[in-house]
Amino acid sequence: MIVIVDYGAGNLGSVANAIAKLGYKAKVTERPGDVLDAAAVILPGVGAAGDTVDSLEASGMADVIRRLVYERRPVFAVCVGLQVLLSSTEEGGWHDCLGLIRGSVRRLPAGLKIPHVGWNQVKQRVDHPMFDGIPDEANFYFVHSYYADPDDTSVIAGTTDYGVSMCSVAIKDKLVATQFHPEKSGNWGLKMYSNFLNMALGEGKPWETGKQSIPAT
Repeated sequence: MIVIVDYGAGNLGSVANAIAKLGYKAKVTERPGDVLDAAAVILPGVGAAGDTVDSLEASGMADVIRRLVYERRPVFAVCVGLQVLLSSTEEGGWHDCLGLIRGSVRRLPAGLKIPHVGWNQVKQRVDHPMFDGIPDEANFYFVHSYYADPDDTSVIAGTTDYGVSMCSVAIKDKLVATQFHPEKSGNWGLKMYSNFLNMALGEGKPWETGKQSIPAT
C-alpha cells in the first residue's frame, strides 16, 4: 500500500527505515504499475534536479508521478523530489522539470556556505494536518545547493531562511513536498511522515481540513 519510488537515486534505505519505525512496511519499487496501485507514494531525491528528471523520464516514472498528482492521490516528495515538481531548474544550465508546480529551481545566494547542510527552522505558513503535533519553527535537516521558487505562492506551506526565504514545504491538494529530509530529521521528521501516511491511508484527519493560511505576525 505504501511505495517508495526507485529511479536509481540513493537514500532509499533510510526512507524505508523511517517508515518502518512508524510501524508500516514500504515497498521500494521501480515498477510504474506498483506505484499506480499504491495508496501512498514517496518520491525521494538525491542529486541534481535535471538528472533526476532524466531518470524519471527514462524509467517511465515521470508520467506516473504526473498522473498521481493530476488525480489528486497522496504523494510525498523529498528534497530534489520537491525541485523536480517545478517547471524548470537552472542547475547545470536550464532544464525542464515535471511542470506540476509553476516556478523555477534556483541556486542559493552567493556568499553563503553552499551546500546548505544541517539543521534549520521551518516556519509554518498554513494550518494543515501535515503539521499536526509539530511546533512552528521546528528544526529539520537540510542538504542542498538549490531551492524551489514557486510562482504559485499558494502552494508554499512552510519557509526557511538561508540567505533567502525559501519554500521548504509545498502542499498542493494531496501532494506534499519538502526541501529537507524528514528521514534525517529525528522525531519531527517521523511525525511528518506519520501525518502524511495517516491521511493517505484514511487513519487521520481528512485532507479537506487543510489548508488555511496563517496570518503574518
